[in-house]
Amino acid sequence: MAPYIRLRQICLVAPQLEPVITDIARIMGLTVCYRDGNVAKYGLENALLPVDTILLEVVAPFKDGTTAGRFIEKTGGRGGYMAIFCCDDPDERGRNANALGVRTANVIDHAPYHGVQLHPRDCRAAFIEFNHTEGSDNILGAYPPAGPDWQKFIRKDVTQALTAVEMQSPDPQGLAEHWGRIIGVAPSADAELKLPNATFRFVKGTSEIMSALEFRVTDAARVLHAAREKGHAVAGNEFLLGGVTFRLVA
Repeated sequence: MAPYIRLRQICLVAPQLEPVITDIARIMGLTVCYRDGNVAKYGLENALLPVDTILLEVVAPFKDGTTAGRFIEKTGGRGGYMAIFCCDDPDERGRNANALGVRTANVIDHAPYHGVQLHPRDCRAAFIEFNHTEGSDNILGAYPPAGPDWQKFIRKDVTQALTAVEMQSPDPQGLAEHWGRIIGVAPSADAELKLPNATFRFVKGTSEIMSALEFRVTDAARVLHAAREKGHAVAGNEFLLGGVTFRLVA
């Protein structure tokens, strides 16, 4: 049987939590399920919104000298911060990454949750984290970072799923192969990594960033209208929010 790997969470970073988190919630028809006090030790505040079974998180620094703050300065606020995957054995995946020359940046051990974060400079484009929650192999089971009852906050009347993550690089195939080795999924010929619940798509760009998130929605025109009402520039089926392009598909 192939090793278990799913996209669990996407983390965006913003200079301030508001109005980004409220705009995402109102435009996309999502609800905040949790604000995690544990991130305060990193100088951050956060909020999480479930998009079906994938969590969309926004973090913002509230003091100087944070990793998130340095990320904003380095990228000019453009690009997603972290891709988080649930798996059977985060430590084994961490050791595999270390063998590839990708350093471990942080280990989080809050039983029953265990996470291994890899160094963004070595991952390229964004942080990668692997985690596992003991006794929660069900994708709708307990997931402590999202709070005790995150499942009750799932809404599907506007946004039904987060279907794809777009990564930009001057060498998209090279970045796809690098992430593929770390995650343990071989890239396709067109530079895609297909996971059971989402696809990572690698495209040509001037810098290495997590550039866009693709969402399946019930009524794209309604969502785009809501984005315009909030003052976001809309182009075709997409708009920029929280440092990434929100792209809508039917």
